[in-house]
Amino acid sequence: MAILVNSETKVLIQGITGKSGLSACADLLDYGMQVVGGVTPGKGGQVAMGLPVFNSVRELVAALGLVDCAMVNVPPLLTLDAAMEAIDAQIPLIHIFAERVPVLDTSKILFRAKEKGVRVLGPNSVGAISPGEGKVGSIGGPNAKITFSKGPVGVISKSGGMCSELGSMITNAGFGQSTVVGIGGDLLVGTTFVDALEMFESDTQTKVVVMFGEVGGNAEIEAARLVAVKKFTKPLIIFLAGKFAEKLPKDTALGHAGAIVGLDSTMEQKVASIKKSGAILAENFEDIPGILKKVIK
Repeated sequence: MAILVNSETKVLIQGITGKSGLSACADLLDYGMQVVGGVTPGKGGQVAMGLPVFNSVRELVAALGLVDCAMVNVPPLLTLDAAMEAIDAQIPLIHIFAERVPVLDTSKILFRAKEKGVRVLGPNSVGAISPGEGKVGSIGGPNAKITFSKGPVGVISKSGGMCSELGSMITNAGFGQSTVVGIGGDLLVGTTFVDALEMFESDTQTKVVVMFGEVGGNAEIEAARLVAVKKFTKPLIIFLAGKFAEKLPKDTALGHAGAIVGLDSTMEQKVASIKKSGAILAENFEDIPGILKKVIK
C-alpha cells in the first residue's frame, strides 16, 4: 500500500518553466512519475520537458482531466496565489516546496484547504516517497532509487535531509520504507506528525514508524498523546535532535522556522511525554536500526 503517493499518482507542477520547476519535473520523470503538465501564467501553449504548459490550473484540468497532486514550485511570495488556485480546483494533495512562506499566507492557505477538504504537504516540505511506487517533491534527489527501498517502516521528519539520512540508514540495516514523509520545517505546516501517524495507522504495509523530532513546538508531544490514547497502535520510535540547544538563550532559532529554543515545550517535557505514552525514545540516532530489529518480527 503506502500513503500520500503511489504508482497511480498524477502530478502537475506549478512554476514548471522556472529553474526549480524544471529540476523537479526532471527528477519526477526520472523516477517514473506521471507528470501530466505544468502551469506558468502567461506561458500557456509552451512546452517544458516535453510536457504542455498552461496559464492556470483550471485550464490544465479542463484539457487533461483530474490530477492527484499539484506541486507548488514558486517563490515564497507567489505561493499564496498558486496554492489557492490549486485548492480551488480541488486538487486532493498540494505540495509546497518553498521555505519561509509568510505565516499569514500559510494560515490563509491552510484555512482554505480545510474548507475544501484538500491536504497540504508543507510549506518547506521536501516531499514524500513510497519507494518503488512514486514520489512528489525533491525528496532523495537523483539518488532516491539508492537511498530508499520498499519495506515496512514509515518515516516522518520535518527535515528533508534527515528524510534521506533515515532512509539510507534503514535501507542499509536491511529494512525498507513504506512511505517517507517530509512534513516541512516552517512554523505552520499543513500535514503534521499526528496527521501522518493517522495515515500510517491505516496503512497495511506500515508495521512501525520512525519519527525525527527536534527542539521547539509541541508536535512530538501531540504525537505521543496519540500513542497514549491508542489512536496509533503500531510501534513508534522517536529521536529528538537538538538537546544541546536548550543551553542556548531562549528564542534562539535553529535551522527550521519552527525550531526555536523555548517555543512551547522543553526537551525535558517531550522526553517525559514520549516515555509515558509507550512510544520508544531513541537516545542516540545510531540506535534506530537496533531498535527496529527488536520491534519488527
